Amino acid sequence: MEELSRIVLITGASRGIGRSIALRLAKSGHKIAINYNSHEEDANNVLNEIRNLGSDGIIIKADVSKLDEVKNMINEVEEKLGSIEILYNNAGIISDSLLMRMKPEDFDKVVDTNLKGTFYCTKLCINNMIKKRWGRIINISSVVGLRGNIGQSNYSASKAGIHSFTKSVAKEVATRNITANVIAPGYVSTATTDVLSEKVKKEVMSWIPMQRFGEPEEISPIAAFLSREEARYITGEIIRVDGGMAI
Repeated sequence: MEELSRIVLITGASRGIGRSIALRLAKSGHKIAINYNSHEEDANNVLNEIRNLGSDGIIIKADVSKLDEVKNMINEVEEKLGSIEILYNNAGIISDSLLMRMKPEDFDKVVDTNLKGTFYCTKLCINNMIKKRWGRIINISSVVGLRGNIGQSNYSASKAGIHSFTKSVAKEVATRNITANVIAPGYVSTATTDVLSEKVKKEVMSWIPMQRFGEPEEISPIAAFLSREEARYITGEIIRVDGGMAI
């Protein structure tokens, strides 16, 4: 089935999984809005790669934890590209610490970006999807939202919140030809995992039956499929891509 060209917003798309999703969708001719917060050069590089693939898009700076910035971002996408039809809530941060040492502000900033950012972006995109009676919402979570992790009570809570949020949204819009799903990656080779010590990497590897970290290019095909017409009967799902980590 040939896919229509759609308008796509991907938050946190300048690097890692977000970048990989953007390039994957560009190959299908979609127009991509690349959101970034602090890596403008990387975002521009992604846009150039998209154009080299024969598609087009824009880059937009916005902190998804701030409602006003999200509103401005959505308005800019609509003005320059059109109504958003596919939304990837991918932006996320970590601020790890054992609970006894965790500062309230470290809990808040992770939840504000990861969970509230997902809420803001989804809320501001959903009305037009309902009007068009078509939409795809794909939220990038983490396997630790299912199993927890030492030193990541804030991050795990934010990702677990995304799971229940997505299921609720999926039920609310199911009759409007809109789906909402979650991809929960395990440990993926990105800038976030690159900074881990060899000792930590070795310990993490012992949790993964496949004995390796994933690659962004192993996440993006699943993300792309969930946006397609063929995936129209899949909603409210949490799809793990983790090398067996959460078996």
